[in-house]
Amino acid sequence: MSERTIDELDRVILNILQENGRISNAEIARQVGKAPSAVLERVRKLERKGFITGYEAVVDQNKVGRKLTAFTMVFTDEPAGSFETGRELAKIPEVLEVHYTAGQAPYLVKVRVESTEDLQRILARFGAIPTVRDTNSTIVLTTVKESRGIPVAPETVTNGDEPH
Repeated sequence: MSERTIDELDRVILNILQENGRISNAEIARQVGKAPSAVLERVRKLERKGFITGYEAVVDQNKVGRKLTAFTMVFTDEPAGSFETGRELAKIPEVLEVHYTAGQAPYLVKVRVESTEDLQRILARFGAIPTVRDTNSTIVLTTVKESRGIPVAPETVTNGDEPH
């Protein structure tokens, strides 16, 4: 495996690990028809080369009292591309994602809280950031799909390269 590309077996392994990060090395080896030692070496290479950046548990938001999800557009007075506001937003624990966008607002922020009162408190924290001019929130009623998995298809390219 070169520094910049992965082969079909690596793609299969990445998809398996995204589906179940706790799967045993032996089970991956069984699924791909390779020796466990060969699979372990591939996983370690994928980790070293940054294709796998970590492992995490997926927690049921309802069971931990974070039933309300909101997406908030954050309008700022900061210079384009400074990301000062984004760094401040990212410090708030209830903020799950901060995206600098080319859309209506410079930032799109995903928040998960217990109630609308908690959302109001978080929005007040947003407003306390000196560069924040305004916010506009959308509350999620039902989530149809939510995933952190990245489809790893045969035509996948890496490091921002164009397809070849």
